[in-house]
Amino acid sequence: MKIIEEADYVVVGSGSAGSALAYRLSESGRYDVVVVEAGGTDAGPFIQMPGALSFPMNMARYDWGYRSEPEPALAGRRLATPRGRVIGGSSSINGMVFVRGHAHDFDHWAEMGASGWAYADVVPYFKRMECFEGGAGPGTGQDTGNGGDPDWRGGSGPLNVKRGAMENPLYGAFVEAGRQAGYPVTDDYNGEFPEGFGPMQQTIWRGRRWSAANAYLRPAMARGNCRLLQANVMRVAFEGDRATGVEVKRSGRTTGLVKARREVVLAAGAINSPLILMHSGIGDPAELSRVGIDTRLARPCVGQNLQDHLELYIQQSCTQPITLNGYLDLFSKGRVGLEWMMLHTGYGATNHFEAAGFIRSRAGVDYPDIQYHFLPGAIRYDGQAAAPGHGFQAHVGPMRSKSRGDIRLVSADPGAKPAIRFNYMSHDDDWTEFRQAIRLTRELFAQAAFDEYRGPEIQPGDALQSDSDLDGFIAHHAESAYHPCGAARLGAESDANAVVDPECRVIGIDNLRLADSSIFPRITNGNLNGPSVMVGEKAADHILGEGMLAPEPELRPWINPDWRTRQR
Repeated sequence: MKIIEEADYVVVGSGSAGSALAYRLSESGRYDVVVVEAGGTDAGPFIQMPGALSFPMNMARYDWGYRSEPEPALAGRRLATPRGRVIGGSSSINGMVFVRGHAHDFDHWAEMGASGWAYADVVPYFKRMECFEGGAGPGTGQDTGNGGDPDWRGGSGPLNVKRGAMENPLYGAFVEAGRQAGYPVTDDYNGEFPEGFGPMQQTIWRGRRWSAANAYLRPAMARGNCRLLQANVMRVAFEGDRATGVEVKRSGRTTGLVKARREVVLAAGAINSPLILMHSGIGDPAELSRVGIDTRLARPCVGQNLQDHLELYIQQSCTQPITLNGYLDLFSKGRVGLEWMMLHTGYGATNHFEAAGFIRSRAGVDYPDIQYHFLPGAIRYDGQAAAPGHGFQAHVGPMRSKSRGDIRLVSADPGAKPAIRFNYMSHDDDWTEFRQAIRLTRELFAQAAFDEYRGPEIQPGDALQSDSDLDGFIAHHAESAYHPCGAARLGAESDANAVVDPECRVIGIDNLRLADSSIFPRITNGNLNGPSVMVGEKAADHILGEGMLAPEPELRPWINPDWRTRQR
């Protein structure tokens, strides 16, 4: 097969982990890197303007267009599963919310066999990757202090992270309502105090989406030893049990091999990395045989353990005309867009998710299992208002569902879309947790902090109160939070359910690694962009083999002594 590109490292995917890998692997100048990306340019306001976030995830130009199979527990609905097909991957179409995940999430990974991935091991990588608000600036290498505790947060990394400004009074009402309901208030849920209500953190810098491409890939390419190749990866190429590169297709025709002199690293995302493994003959022999693919390595766990977060939009009408619903007409959108184009300021310069909450659903839960995104508008992700007039909403959902799904091939054609089954709400505990999430949200909106703003409930609606009523609402209205992960999980080499070992090597194959959210043993609390970037950062050190950042076991986050507590 004709070699069309060659490099020391071939990284498949330019998303959250892939861009971080490209940056770190090329950093010393000793190695050259080729990043293979199927999508095209991320230029233009639909991606770069934070306020336009609802557009790219609904555009075929930027999205792989995956949907789940009909979900029995969700009234047979097929839920959208947006995945970025563009430079920057899903970091170019996501909601720009930055959450590391709770310390206990990573400690649980280590307990599941992912040695070296406990919180003490990963927190140095979160710090290395961040330029938290007030730092020296992305990539300066100078940590002059930041807007958080410097023991906990980084101030000179490539990924800029800032707090939401919370200028709309509804944000403050939401945080105050949390305090009035008995929960703590936290100024930094990614630091020492990860529980309670406070400002949401965003990957936005100077009014612009700070995607992995902007933070990592473009600086890496500026060095001259990192190149981007636009092509579709068909499968991994092998010599015996050693990966030698990837077979790619460009412009609809097979064009040959991208050769790796050292290693191939799959960072194609939660859906595509397991697919590439299966199309390369790595997976369940029965499933591969069913679609006519010869088995190279029997690993039945590939495609299994698929997880996601579901959420509901609990919407309340607002008695004052201060919400985003007043900006949905074409004239207002045009005015917002023009201000952003000229100044990178105004309503276009934020994702509008500026207040957050992380709480426990009930007594006996050891750390937060419910997340809130608050929005001063009653609007769906497709940009449509739920009802006439003004409103606000909380996106709420349980963080640690016990339901598991899978990804299966429908054809030996690498261009065919897979069958994705999340099996949402297939565990009884999911229903209990979601009902509780609805009731706790109603309790929040009933606090005195909302008295001057609160009108009638839009959805679910006051008429829906019983368990049966709420279950019907959940079945027909729960939506994916777009956090798929886990279908090629990390674990001990001896674990038959693991796909990659603790150094991100695909078990049973030489010179092939996998580093993205597909390796998560269990889904983390909150949005997944942050931990996905961390995986890319840490995997790069494993690949280079020059030593890992020293663990920081002294950094242990504060844990509430009670289910609810007054101010810490």
